[in-house]
Amino acid sequence: MIIERRDYLDKLISKKDNGMVKVITGIRRCGKSFLLFTLYHSYLNSIGIPDENIIELALDEAVNARYRNPLELDAYIRSLVSESNERFYVFIDEIQFVKDIQNPYLDDKDARIGFIDVILGLMKLKNADLYVTGSNSRMLSSDILTEFRGRGDEIRVLPLSYKEFHAAFDGDERFAWREYLTYGGMPYVLHLKSHEEKSRYLKDLFENVYLNDVLERNRIMNDRSIFEDLLNIISSSVGSLTNPTRLSNTFQSVRHIQINANTISRYLEYFIDAFIIRKACRYDIKGKKYIGTPLKYYFPDVGLRNARLNFRQQEENHIMENIIYNELIARGFDVDVGVVEYNSKNEAGKKICTQLEIDFVANKGNRRFYIQSALSVDDESKRIQETNSLNRVEDSFRKIVVVKDRIIPWYDEKGIFYIGIEEFLLDETAIV
Repeated sequence: MIIERRDYLDKLISKKDNGMVKVITGIRRCGKSFLLFTLYHSYLNSIGIPDENIIELALDEAVNARYRNPLELDAYIRSLVSESNERFYVFIDEIQFVKDIQNPYLDDKDARIGFIDVILGLMKLKNADLYVTGSNSRMLSSDILTEFRGRGDEIRVLPLSYKEFHAAFDGDERFAWREYLTYGGMPYVLHLKSHEEKSRYLKDLFENVYLNDVLERNRIMNDRSIFEDLLNIISSSVGSLTNPTRLSNTFQSVRHIQINANTISRYLEYFIDAFIIRKACRYDIKGKKYIGTPLKYYFPDVGLRNARLNFRQQEENHIMENIIYNELIARGFDVDVGVVEYNSKNEAGKKICTQLEIDFVANKGNRRFYIQSALSVDDESKRIQETNSLNRVEDSFRKIVVVKDRIIPWYDEKGIFYIGIEEFLLDETAIV
């Protein structure tokens, strides 16, 4: 089955031969290699570039382990490219596997050579167009981008969106939403038939790929159970506000283990670094400022989150919220959790300050959307409750409520737009 990831392919095509290294990032097994080695390779063939001029190297495969040495990698690519006048397209998959080594040409023991040195050197070859993939945010750290000197061009790949999943779904489309809500959009899941197969695959990804990657990369030997418990807590609290202090208190009260908030914060950053979770900060809409904590954490794929909890906690409202967050990120929005403050008086006449939450404030250029996720607004009191925060925002940007059911989109008397989740996800123009 070929899943056409048109948006990502178009981005690659637009960056072809632009003089920059194309850095394709995202969680492992989300489709980066397929995008590069299959879809983009086929495109290059279609415009007349032969296979001999496309160099592909997957560094996570044992057969290519020798090229994890930066000097071996550099020598190999140069041996194929340097002596030719033809143009080559160089694909290096999972480049974070390249290990830093001591520079053999310098006496300084602290002088190291790594993948950055290799890429910067290869970029000087006038007949090579470079593409690399990576599965951790070290690829995007400020020092690496600085070393690229403005010549690194990132494309972030996510698991399948609902639109991509829906187009490839081999079954009655009435069940596509329930399938996606449960098993998410990791591409290989679409090849599996039974719950047991899908569950085993997603759990194995967490246990044998993601978690091992984090532990090995950060050289943590003895805290695996703590990492697993932290992942379980974050999985359970998707869509809920939290912070490292609260998580530390949870460990103490539930597991009777003392882990300070700074350690929790560091471990969370490890998960973020590996693209296992992503955080959404709170933004005070009226005060036009960010609020430090608490914040929310979301998973790049809800199937991974559900598998982490053995598919026990299937709260559709929180999972739907996670899916909306991922969709907005995929569409290129910067996404925050909105906070609206207002003053009122209690029964004793005392002035009180109340904070209301808007699920998402989505910004792109001069466009902004306020978006609330709600299972249903059939009941009038429920509708008023869901829209209370939206109605207290005084600017003119569009306000949207996304509901679970398939509905005919409509506006209420205050201009709030209501739309069903599937139409929201399948038609990017539906909210414009």
